[in-house]
Amino acid sequence: MISYSKIQEAYDRISKEINHTPVMTSRTLNSLLDAQIYLKCENFQRIGAFKFRGAYNAISQLSDEQKSRGVITHSSGNHAQAVALTAKILGINATIVMPKGSPQVKINATRDTYGAKVVLCENTVKSRHETCDNIMTKEGQTLIHPYDNDHIIAGAGTAAFELLQEVPNLDMIIAPVGGGGLLSGSSIAAKGINSHIRVIAAEPEGADDAYRSLLSGKIESNQNPNTIADGLRTNLCNRTFSIIRTNVEKIITVSESEIIHAMQLIWERMKIIIEPSSATPLAALLSKKISVKNLKVGLIISGGNIDLTDFFSLLKKQIV
Repeated sequence: MISYSKIQEAYDRISKEINHTPVMTSRTLNSLLDAQIYLKCENFQRIGAFKFRGAYNAISQLSDEQKSRGVITHSSGNHAQAVALTAKILGINATIVMPKGSPQVKINATRDTYGAKVVLCENTVKSRHETCDNIMTKEGQTLIHPYDNDHIIAGAGTAAFELLQEVPNLDMIIAPVGGGGLLSGSSIAAKGINSHIRVIAAEPEGADDAYRSLLSGKIESNQNPNTIADGLRTNLCNRTFSIIRTNVEKIITVSESEIIHAMQLIWERMKIIIEPSSATPLAALLSKKISVKNLKVGLIISGGNIDLTDFFSLLKKQIV
């Protein structure tokens, strides 16, 4: 298992490249939940999500020979953008396999803003892997897996590490879970700083493989996950599952309406844009499936990349 010292080393490695994102609070949330809630706002991270931390930590450690061959990954958007930007910074070619159903704003940023080659695949986990493997076999790039990679996990854990430097006496940390990289890294950072911190995960009901895996004791899968939280449609791997089984107390599933409600609450009351995946930790709290009364709770807000095309189109239609 990745040690806490690897989180510290990752932080030292990436510290000059990342945004040191704010920890924000809301009197409204505190009142609703009768607790002190601290939001680690990775929506303000470079590329708009925590993923830049892991991508830079992983790619910066490749050998010169690996860098010369380029990198490849598969992602619905945030990891795609993170790999693309890191490759651009380091002068490396990047190929990104993205499902056709990925938010257009994430496809555009990956291809047009950060300059990666984007290859679209079908909207299944199987298609992601097969398309990526076929290209990698032909062209020889190094795979930067979204979460099945120690360097990615260690980099992801630096968000919780930063949070706990600012608010060291938390009782609980809640993070979203998809493939498990953020949750794994967050749990290692939390337990490394204070073994008594409770680590909880939040997951959509329509992509509940992690929840079912923790219950059954073996990795379960979702072949066609159905959720608006596109960043959480992936399945756990052996690496992340092992860490989660050791460090995570429980996984709470939330409905699509609960995700939307939590997302809307943060938009309206805190005036910050978060994406559906980021809203799952707050949705878990608002669902009252766990009590946090009088506790200090940190929420990892994983990202803020959402397609606002329809919203602005609606506004434009109102122009006379």
